[in-house]
Order: sequence, then structure tokens, then C-alpha cells
Amino acid sequence: MQHLWGPVWDDDGLTFRLWAPRAQQVDLLVDGHAQPMHKGDLDIWQARSHATPGARYLFRVDNTDMPDPASRLQAGGVNDASVVTDPPMPQEWAGRPWSEAVIYQLHVGCFTPEGTFSAAVDRLPGLAALGFTAIQLLPVGQFPGNRGWGYDGVLPYAPHPAYGSPGDLRRLIRAAHDCGMMVILDLVMNHFGPDGAWIHHAAPDFFDPDRHTPWGAAIDFSRPQVCDFWIGCAMHWLRDYGFDGFRLDAVHQITGPGSAQFMKDLAAEIATLTPRRHLITEDERNIPDLREVGYDASWNDDFHHAVHVALTGESDSYYASFAVDPIADLTLALSRGHIEEGQPREGLDHPRGAPCGHLPPTAFVNAIQTHDQIGNRALGERLLTLAKPEAVRVAYALLLVAPYVPMVFMGEERGETAPFQFFADYSGELGEAVRKGRASEFPGIASLGDGVPDPIDPATMERSRLGWRDDADARDWMDLTRRALAFRAAHVVPLLNSGKPEASVTREGPGLIRALWQFPGGGLALSLALGQPDPTPLPDADLSVGQPGDLFSLTVKALS
Repeated sequence: MQHLWGPVWDDDGLTFRLWAPRAQQVDLLVDGHAQPMHKGDLDIWQARSHATPGARYLFRVDNTDMPDPASRLQAGGVNDASVVTDPPMPQEWAGRPWSEAVIYQLHVGCFTPEGTFSAAVDRLPGLAALGFTAIQLLPVGQFPGNRGWGYDGVLPYAPHPAYGSPGDLRRLIRAAHDCGMMVILDLVMNHFGPDGAWIHHAAPDFFDPDRHTPWGAAIDFSRPQVCDFWIGCAMHWLRDYGFDGFRLDAVHQITGPGSAQFMKDLAAEIATLTPRRHLITEDERNIPDLREVGYDASWNDDFHHAVHVALTGESDSYYASFAVDPIADLTLALSRGHIEEGQPREGLDHPRGAPCGHLPPTAFVNAIQTHDQIGNRALGERLLTLAKPEAVRVAYALLLVAPYVPMVFMGEERGETAPFQFFADYSGELGEAVRKGRASEFPGIASLGDGVPDPIDPATMERSRLGWRDDADARDWMDLTRRALAFRAAHVVPLLNSGKPEASVTREGPGLIRALWQFPGGGLALSLALGQPDPTPLPDADLSVGQPGDLFSLTVKALS
């Protein structure tokens, strides 16, 4: 990494840098005072400055003023001046091994009534007491307006101001570490949002004109300046804030010349840090490649889809191939991790994936609900509103005790039923285009048309906030969470640490699965019933959900 972007501190002050390969003139404006920048190697413009923390600055690129694409803080919105920040102070934290990961995914704006980093701090001890060992934040890089999921960010180095200041975010991370929890950041490196991405003006060569992602212009990873921008962004969050790792959004859209080498270089750079950081990918390809070169795990949507279809009977869109025989698919997921590994499958136009069964169980992050799988539905319904509660409880317990990395979406631990809907904060023509585009996504699936919630209406975000209810049902869900995660910590984690298991997972009836994972250090057995009574539940089970004779039940036992 060459530090080609943004302000860099040294003993003599600051050096401001910007890649603007086609610009004829670039000036640095600090608190309104302009000074010329000078073009050097790799078309990087530079200027030295004695600016102090709090100073506001802009780049004037061919007579157009713009914020720093690598801004660490904005004075206001995405079109306003950038702000010089203090050099970061290192934090002491030993980290946690990946085998201990139990992830709690949250959206900062909807996690608490206040929707801020500071308010989230107060909720962390309760999560740790339930047994969660990591929180995963949806993207916090600055995006236009106040409301949004964060995936349309345009200033990926700067924390979103509606959530709080850089200091507030550092205090959240420190508080999580004090509770023994890691903090994972969802980082988007495959595109920029449609409003406020000034990098297009400074460096149009950042993008590949021959490719396009579903969300915007594709990024050209063949250029060293582009790779330096993103590796610098990653190291900024890890070193300057103390994040424990990333969930990298849609890496299947990081393509084209240079992309494979970039992904390897990113992992190698991060591997130099102490304590060890963790890397999760979202990768629709279902291939093992990145997990074989330094990435810890990938989101396993296959597990989600099999559970979802088994509990709801839905068969639309990407659920089609899982609706053929979801119990058989779940059997395969418990045995190998992924379900679709390149084999022909009914409901698929083309085979997807490659064999991944040689990977350890910790290479798969499983979930039965995520922001995507809830929020990308027309009405944003949670699983508890779509399936029988007793079935969801069993699936939830299975998630927490199976020897894969479990992730829950905020509120699952207390049986939350409030929706999580898609929302944004655009205005004018773009706002109207987002509104109409969202409505047009669903007529073929749900025949809702104009009934789809308006993503621009502030009420849509308000409906998506957690309710934090504390009634008997919520306490029952939290008790299940606590018991399952105590079992996991006491038995499953030591087994994972002992080595890779031999899995024997069989279907014993239309809705009955038996599993045995034999690890070097012992065994883990379970009997799962989804839709039929279990005639022979495990005797003397360490954890049981449901009663004998119930249509939905789970018994789990650790074996010496």
C-alpha cells in the first residue's frame, strides 16, 4: 500500500493527496485558502499543509470544488467540505479466535430508538450476556441524507454523521471489546452510490466503462491507484478504529482485470495486523477460492434458503431450486455447508457453485434471517410472521448449535416481529426513481404494485426500528438464546478447535434429520424434526427444543 489517497500525517504536518489523472489543475482549499497541488508519480496530486484537526478542506479540480473521496469526516453532507481529523490512537485488545464467533448483525439507525453509535453502547452488555461474541454493523460509510441501509455510500472512509462522530464510533468499538465482543464492519467495495460520488469527477478512470454492476458503475481493479484506495480504506477502519474484520459485500461483483490479485493482496495486507482480523465474504458464486487464500468464511445463503422454504413453503425467484425438496437440501447443508456446488438442480437454469465440502465448518456463516432476506421482501416481513413460531424456534436453535458460524439479525434473540423494510433518503428525480423502482420490483412476486412501502417516507424506517419489548415471550426467546449459546461455548467451540469433523447427516423421514459430527476431540449429535414427530429423540440431550410428539423439535448432545 502506497498511501496515495487522503490526508496523511507525519512529524512535519499533513500531506494531502488526490488521484486526478485527467485534471489540468488541482488546488487544495483549507478553510477557504487555496494553494496549488503538484502532480507526481502515478498522476497523484499532492500538497503539504500545516492544517490542524478541525480544519475544513476541499479539492478544486479544474475549477470545481469537491470533498475528498477519502474524507475521514465531513462538515455536513456528502457535497460539503471534508474535515481534518486527529491522528488515531491505538487501542489495546487481544481479539478473539474465529471459532468462537457468534455474530449479531445490526443496523445502527434501527437498533435503538435514538439510532446512534452512542445509544448502541448501552445494549452491548445484554448481548454479551446472552452469549454473542461479535456484532456486525451494516455499512457506516457516509451516504446521502440521513436514512438508508448504507450500501449506497459515496464516502467510504467517513462515518455516517447521523449515527455520530468518529469518537462515538471508537467508543462503541471499545465498549464492545470491553464486553468481550468483536466488531465486524460491512464494507462495500464493488460500487458507489448514485448521488454524491465526487470520485467520478476527480478520477473517471477509477471505473471500467465496459462493465456495470446492478447498482452502479463497475470499478477498475487493474489500476494500482484503485487498489490502494480500497486497501487503504480497509486498513483505515481496522487500524484507526479497531474493527475486528469485515463482511465484504457482493464480492462476485469485484470482477475484471486485476480483481483476483486485488482480493489476494487485500487479505495479505490485513494479515499483517495484530490481533488477527477476520474476513467474511458475500459471494453468490458458492466457490471456495477466496476461503483458500486467507478469507475466513462466506455467507451461506443456501442454508437460509433451505430453512426458509421448509418453514414457509415459498418457491418464488431464487427459492425455486430449494423448493423441490428443502429437507433434502437442509440435510446436505448440515453435511457440506453449501448445497449448490455445481451439480445440475431442478429450478436452476445453470449449475451454480463448486465443491466446498473440504472447507472447515467455520468457513460458512449461516443464518435464518439477514437484512437482505428480510428487507428485500416487498413488506420486509420477519420469519416469525411467515411461519409457525414453534418451527422458527427449532430452526433458530439449530442455527445456534450446529458447528457452523451462526449469525442472527437484530431482534431475533427476543422474537422480534417488526419488519425491516428498504428505506432511503433521496429527493427530487432520484427519490422518485427509487420509489418507482422499488414498487416495480414486486408485481410478479407479490402482486402488490403501489402497496409496496414507500422507501423515501421516513415512516418506513421508523417501522423498521427494534421495539425492545420485554414481555414473557421475549424473555422466553432470550432464555433459548442463552441456553443454546452456553451449550455452544461449552461444547461446540472446543470441538471446532480440535480439527475438521467427519460428518454423517441422514434423512430418516419426510421431515426428520439425524446428524453426527465426529471431531478429533469428540462428537456432536442432533435429531431434528421439521413437520413430523421425532420417534426417537436423543436420550439425555444437553439441549432440547419442543416436546415429545411435537411436529417441530430438536435434541442435541455432545459426545465424549
